[in-house]
Parts: sequence; C-alpha cells; structure tokens
Amino acid sequence: MAEDIQPGNHASHGDYERRDIGVAGIIYFIVGLAVATFIVHLVLAGLYDFLDKRARTHQPAVNALIEDVPMDTRKVAPGYPNQAFPNPRLETDERGQLNDIRLNEERTLNSYGWVDKQAGTVHIPIERAMDLLAQRGLPVRSQSANSQPDETPSDAAESSASEEKKKGAGQ
Repeated sequence: MAEDIQPGNHASHGDYERRDIGVAGIIYFIVGLAVATFIVHLVLAGLYDFLDKRARTHQPAVNALIEDVPMDTRKVAPGYPNQAFPNPRLETDERGQLNDIRLNEERTLNSYGWVDKQAGTVHIPIERAMDLLAQRGLPVRSQSANSQPDETPSDAAESSASEEKKKGAGQ
C-alpha cells in the first residue's frame, strides 16, 4: 500500500509550463483591440450621420405657415415662441407645474374662502371642519316619515325621547 503513493510528477497527471507567456502577445492583443474599437466607432459615427441626413431630407415641413422653424425640434431654444407649436404642448417643467398644483390644493384645504359668494357657500380649513364634525356629529335620517330629513344625533335622540314620552302618556 505504501508503494502506491509516490511523490513526483507523473506524465498521466499533467505537467507545468516550462516558460512564461510572452509580453509581446498581450501588447499586440491590446493594440489590436484598441484599433478595432476605433474603427467600429468611426463606422458607427458615419452610419448615424448618414441616417440623420437621410431623415432630414425625408422629413416633411413642421408647418408651412410657420416661419423660422428650428432645424432640430427635439430641443427648442429657450427664447423660441410658444405659439409656434399647436396645442396640446408638451410640458416643459413637469415638476414645477405639479408642485404649483399641490401648493394650490394645500392652500385651498387650509384656508377660508368662498365657493359660491352669491349662494353664501364657503369652504373652511380641513382641521376646523373635522373639529366641527366631532362636536356636532354626522346628520342622521330618521325612519319616520314626518320627521325632518337632516338631523344631528342629538336632535334624533331628543325627538325619539319626546316620542317615547308621548307614547307613555297615552297609555
């Protein structure tokens, strides 16, 4: 059994390389890769330039009535008039417009103001409305046909108590 294990390198188990890799091969590969990358870059730049010129020649006019149309309408110059483009126009400052809408809604929710001045309808801040609702309660509809349609819980309790007294007195 001791005879089976022997130190050393056998031909059946492989061997190590007797010399190092050549540096010249690595340098040639890197230079070739850089040259190929540069050539591909030039080919793609030429292709995109050709396609851009072709698209410009086949592009119909934006509007025959509009003069001084910018060459590239994907990027409009800051001083270019907004009336040149028909409605609906693209949003130029989406975040600012959304912030303005939200600020306006917050101002409406947290202030007093008229909804309809002629009808006498006002809006109040949401916190005040919740306080009033907690104090007065929600309107309750009575099941009887002769009662008023909009009663608060305290009014409904008083009317039911008075009805019970009438029934008790009648018996």
